[in-house]
Amino acid sequence: MVSTTPNYLSGGITRQQIVPSRRRVKLPAWLEIAKPRLIPLLLATTLGGMALTEGWPLPLPKLVCTLVGGALASAAAGVLNCLWEHDLDARMTRTSTRALPSGRLSPDKAFIGAVTCAFAASIILVVGVNALAAGLSLLGLCSYVLLYTALLKPRTSQNIVIGGVAGAIPPLVGAAAATGHVGWSGWWLFSLVMVWTPAHFWALALLLKDDYESVGIPMLPVVKGPVVTARAIQRYGWATVLLSGCGVLALPEGGLLYAILLLPFNARLIQMINRLSDMPDNIARAKDLFRWSILYMFGICLLLLMSRLPVAIDFETQTHFLFVQIVSNFSFF
Repeated sequence: MVSTTPNYLSGGITRQQIVPSRRRVKLPAWLEIAKPRLIPLLLATTLGGMALTEGWPLPLPKLVCTLVGGALASAAAGVLNCLWEHDLDARMTRTSTRALPSGRLSPDKAFIGAVTCAFAASIILVVGVNALAAGLSLLGLCSYVLLYTALLKPRTSQNIVIGGVAGAIPPLVGAAAATGHVGWSGWWLFSLVMVWTPAHFWALALLLKDDYESVGIPMLPVVKGPVVTARAIQRYGWATVLLSGCGVLALPEGGLLYAILLLPFNARLIQMINRLSDMPDNIARAKDLFRWSILYMFGICLLLLMSRLPVAIDFETQTHFLFVQIVSNFSFF
């Protein structure tokens, strides 16, 4: 039987095929270059960083200022990224219609918008939250634009391994906003995002391999091929699963509910990673893994928030009491 599953041999794949909503929603030029689709996950990990602290829940004004400031800093980073890669985007078919290379927005206006967003983010975070949260947010911006986009992306196939630090900083911002400092639990979520990022991004890179190759960007699938990339995804996927379990210890309370609900998330992630490893050239499997990896990180952050609810704390207390009673009865006999 001839397989109808698409693979690299049957042609390339466009970003619109990966994220169909891009075909249905046409954003204004100034909003498009801010990369708003990336912001919700960054804010979710910010909330996750908050939930890991004793300062949760935050007062509403501080919570709003943290999220608004983080969104503006992320928007500024997205605009600066588009500015830096203006010429590169113009040479790639899938990106040539973006606001800057197509001429729908001028570089000068984009730069003014980026500076305005960064300045507004700093003011909101310093005044409404604290200086540490503001500094970390700007560090994330600089890491994305300078470390990843300018330095690492065009030079090494391991760009996302190191450059992933930019996407891992929001949990630190959340922890700093909640307590004024970053404890080890905030660093745990930072580390989890760091090891999750390569597996997530390389699944996308497998889909966009031809695009990256056409302009000389040394993404791992371009340099090493799908088989090596799938193995690397598997290693980082297992690291993600193992490290995610440490959330039980990172949470101040409610860790038992987190541990139980984490199991199906990790089982599904490993299942999809193994499926890709069996057929590294299979576009459908790479696409499924890419999409699930996004839901996975949203899920982790949701579990952290749920674990801080009173019902989760009561569940843990009652389970512990029941366990002690059972052990006591066995000890009696």
